[in-house]
Amino acid sequence: MKLFKLPDLGEGLPDAEIVEWHVSEGDSVKEDQPMVSMETAKAVVDVPCPYTGVITKLHGQPGDVIDTGAVLVEFDGEQSQSSNTVAKDDSVTKLKDDIEELIDDLDTDFPKSKAEISAGEDSGTVVGEMESSGQVVSDISSTGNIKIAPAVKALAKKLKVDLSDVVATGAGGVIRPRDIRLSHEMKSQADAETIKSAISTLSQPVRKPVAPPVEPPKPVQPPTAKQSAPAPTAKTVATDDWQQVKGTRRAMARIMANAHATIVPTTLMDDADIHKWAPGEDITARLIRSLVKGVEAEPALNSWFDGDKLARRIISHVDVGIAVDTPDGLFVPTMRNCENRDASQVRSGMNTIKEQIKSRSIPAEDMKNFTIMLSNFGVFAGRYATPVITPPCVAIMASGKLLQEVVPVLGGFEVHRMIPLSLTFDHRAVTGGEAARFLAAVIKDLNKSR
Repeated sequence: MKLFKLPDLGEGLPDAEIVEWHVSEGDSVKEDQPMVSMETAKAVVDVPCPYTGVITKLHGQPGDVIDTGAVLVEFDGEQSQSSNTVAKDDSVTKLKDDIEELIDDLDTDFPKSKAEISAGEDSGTVVGEMESSGQVVSDISSTGNIKIAPAVKALAKKLKVDLSDVVATGAGGVIRPRDIRLSHEMKSQADAETIKSAISTLSQPVRKPVAPPVEPPKPVQPPTAKQSAPAPTAKTVATDDWQQVKGTRRAMARIMANAHATIVPTTLMDDADIHKWAPGEDITARLIRSLVKGVEAEPALNSWFDGDKLARRIISHVDVGIAVDTPDGLFVPTMRNCENRDASQVRSGMNTIKEQIKSRSIPAEDMKNFTIMLSNFGVFAGRYATPVITPPCVAIMASGKLLQEVVPVLGGFEVHRMIPLSLTFDHRAVTGGEAARFLAAVIKDLNKSR
């Protein structure tokens, strides 16, 4: 009896998720034939059989997360122990070398290439970042915006699921087996409801239709400049059971832990008076413009910092990572070259970002390499926060819920609209004076009428 343990599938990753088994218990297998597809934060790869023999036990089902070094498969081999050990070592070494070569070719390091920074990783925050690079190795086929492994595509064909109807939850927009099964279940439920409704209708006596009463049209409410909560999203269901954190939330958990362990955060808080704004002013566009003004005043906050080398790179262009909340976790797409965008271009960019995240079609390259971060948690609740920075960035600004405040004006008092701001910066790379001058420039721009 021989045990095959899950090897490190690249860059020291602690675990991987089973996507699809290509073999079953009792199968006779040959060395190097595809055995199982595993998904990591970087890619979906096929792990080959390390031995020629018979599989006696599979450890884990599709969707299970297996720790690196844990037993994955038990074999009853036909070769000697020594030759099998050599075969195993050679197979694992070859697999690791191939994966590392693929990852190097795809340049999936976040947020820069390895030549630029060695500490690049994923990103995430409640008020900040999320999502890995999403690059997928060559066993994932891509048609349009659909990315799917051959085994998963075969499952979709078997269940007669239209891939265009499937919402992908895998890294980089990859369709996973559970996405196929969920789509199949939803379609089956819809078909069952349709049949049930038809039977119910046929069993009812025929009645003469009665015209409904005519109601007067309701007045249309004009748009306002106030922040409004987004449409309700799918709610998390409480089951009292422990559930494995997977996908986006799993990546987010690791990114948060990394940020907590490496960043030295300090937060400044203040309010901007926006009572001069015209009705219908685009809040996001104004916030991004104010960030650009802050960077013009203090470029140090628009930079990357390498804590291992104690090196800082101040960046000439402003690429803003914008936190977007979803039921699956946080996504932080990048809006490039914000220093050259006007309000209409910012709004157009935001609309594109929202549609791409909704359809899980956002390109992997648009989820990395931002130079400064923005979060607008005020659409939900909260005045101030301590937003989390994703390395190697050194700053994130968050805006809270708009409030009406009494302010002194020329010996009297007036009620003005205020927008609360929270600026977290990495004190290893930014001084308190630089952060304060940055925030002052942001507030000065937000205080303007237009």
